[in-house]
Amino acid sequence: MVQSIVRRKKIFVRYSIIKTFIIAAILIAIVTDSQAQRVRVRNLNNYDLSPYHFGFILGMNQMLFSVNTKPGFQDVSYYALQTPDLYADSSRLYSLEHKPSFGFTIGIVSNLRINENFDLRFVPSLSFGERDLKYSILTHFEGEQDLISVSKKLQSTFVEFPLHLKYKGSRLNNVRPYWLIGAKYSLDLASDSKKKEENNTIYVALKRSDIYAEMGAGLDFYTTFFKFGIELKMSYGLNDILKREGNIYTLPVDKLNSKLFLLSFTFE
Repeated sequence: MVQSIVRRKKIFVRYSIIKTFIIAAILIAIVTDSQAQRVRVRNLNNYDLSPYHFGFILGMNQMLFSVNTKPGFQDVSYYALQTPDLYADSSRLYSLEHKPSFGFTIGIVSNLRINENFDLRFVPSLSFGERDLKYSILTHFEGEQDLISVSKKLQSTFVEFPLHLKYKGSRLNNVRPYWLIGAKYSLDLASDSKKKEENNTIYVALKRSDIYAEMGAGLDFYTTFFKFGIELKMSYGLNDILKREGNIYTLPVDKLNSKLFLLSFTFE
């Protein structure tokens, strides 16, 4: 009960930080732009008529999992050969949770104008982050049972190749909203898919590649010398990325999907 309350407080604090960061970034951009709006000067008036342009992004990401366990997974017993890192005759998985964390993203923007309202964007990026899988395991040893917690840390370095269709709303002086939808191919350079058990330590391995569906929205601010944008985007992995190893950490999982949230700042 106490652990549950502490965990909820940590989640609340984490999302409060994200919310505060987003609000602060938007307020800064609005205040900056409002100064220019007073004199009604349209910056970069012909910017959107260019057939293509380039830039870069800097962002903060949050990596998560979507975990689906098999029905009746709590009733399945695993014995010593399947749990070499646990000091027990037999074990059962009691619960499985994931812990998200923050990382950062950098990338290059390539934008192709289709018409007045639509652009095609290719934004190859590099994202760094990590996630934890938290296992609560009920162990049995010589007639005694104990509920223990085991954490498996999964670090990721993604090389990402997203392709987006961007719809641009009407420009209001020096501000223009937009929405985007698309997909990306992602390759995890830090994947543990090739790691083996060493010294009775079991590694939870992920598959290297995945396909994501993406959607997001943002605001473009036209400054005197460049276009500055704020964007919030969600990515959902379409494939099961967990590599099954025949142990208590992977067999109870029916499907493990990746989810990513990205708050980014674009400079074009």
